[in-house]
Amino acid sequence: MEAVSLLLSVLGRTLEIYSLILLVRVLLSWFPNLDWSNPLLSTVSSITDPYLNAFRGLIPPIGGLDLSAIVAFLALSLGQQLLGAASMSMLASGY
Repeated sequence: MEAVSLLLSVLGRTLEIYSLILLVRVLLSWFPNLDWSNPLLSTVSSITDPYLNAFRGLIPPIGGLDLSAIVAFLALSLGQQLLGAASMSMLASGY
């Protein structure tokens, strides 16, 4: 069962990397004059926008402020914590 624990650790690390990419996307959204047709920026956008759009459908902008990114980060953090706890409990129980 070490393989399952390793898989859970890899998934947790993947969520950490995705959180960093999402942070870059949110910070770049503060600059309205960016050319999103740039291949690097369009790649970041294409990776993160489907995830953010799921939360944008749940939480409408309030006073022009998009709060969906906050909920998206909270969901990613929760996923990371759950994967980490599951991985550690599997290692501790000897599976």
